[in-house]
Amino acid sequence: MSTDTPGIDPLLALRAPRDPACDVFLTGPVFLDIIFTGLDSAPVRGTESWARGMGSSPGGVANMATALARLGLRTSLAAAFGDDHYGEYCWDALEQGEGIDLSMSHTVPGWHSPVTVSMAYEGERTMVSHGHEAPAPTGAPGPPAPGPAFPRCPPRARAAVASLAPGRGEPWVAAAARNGALIFADVGWDETGRWDLDALPGLAHCEAFLPNAEEAMRYTRTDCPRAAAHALAERVPLAVVTLGAEGAYAVDGRTGAAASVPAIDVAALDPTGAGDVFVAGFVTGTLADWPLADRLAFAGLTAALSVQEFGGSLSAPGWAEVAAWWQLIRSCADQDPAALERYAFLDDLLPTTARAWPLRRAVPTIGFRQ
Repeated sequence: MSTDTPGIDPLLALRAPRDPACDVFLTGPVFLDIIFTGLDSAPVRGTESWARGMGSSPGGVANMATALARLGLRTSLAAAFGDDHYGEYCWDALEQGEGIDLSMSHTVPGWHSPVTVSMAYEGERTMVSHGHEAPAPTGAPGPPAPGPAFPRCPPRARAAVASLAPGRGEPWVAAAARNGALIFADVGWDETGRWDLDALPGLAHCEAFLPNAEEAMRYTRTDCPRAAAHALAERVPLAVVTLGAEGAYAVDGRTGAAASVPAIDVAALDPTGAGDVFVAGFVTGTLADWPLADRLAFAGLTAALSVQEFGGSLSAPGWAEVAAWWQLIRSCADQDPAALERYAFLDDLLPTTARAWPLRRAVPTIGFRQ
């Protein structure tokens, strides 16, 4: 479990004896991510490029799980892990290092961990991945895990996070929703080119849908991301569209209320996992019943903090990073009072003292021994 700012539980005031033990449930593939940073340009064919920085960490769905756990949410992950040193490292990093519940996960004998190599340069990234679909757990009939039918019985949880894909059914999403979980979903690029919302069966169970601007406009046949958000709010209770450097825009389909928050200007080292961190921040604010604008602001802040470190799960901020940023930003004499007011809600959440900025989580590689 992260020990940066122990004791901060964003849901403390809302917890009751009969609440589920799990705040957020996730499932999906876990990768070992190897990240190269400090590249001046994209690698050139036929040449050797040297990076000034490197890191390794659990990736894939582990990015989201780590981001949620570091924000104080009790997180449960169902995933297949490789029967190799990479898989062992990822399991230990998530269970022992982050306090994530892996009781629904399993190690697959003879199966190697999927791997992604990410190269960060000029504020962007290029990735190369390799892996094979994991077989079903021993003794568990049915389709491969962690495919569409895995897991069959998600635990009772306050929320679940899903990644939707055209034409791919996710039975566990419907089961989680029936058990009372609020479903938060993002979506990837539609390789079919159809961009048909009806091809996303999990959307019907969603509390919130969080595409980026390009995805939202293509799915709604609009030419404005804000118009796309309003169109999506006719299909889901909460539509949140990320706007990159412009921030984010959200519409509450139940009330018609909208909120817009600009992005925080930071020097980006590596954008890997920033979208996952944004979703984790928004889930946290929603479960804590914050106003819509505060949820957007917090999600954007956590994403901004994450891109200043390399790696997906390694860079996910905890409350210590949030507190240190808030302490630093208020000490700057040239801050816009209106911009500071946007984050004033943090005063009620954070400790009165924080460690000095900048903070560092990332480590260069795996395998070091204490």
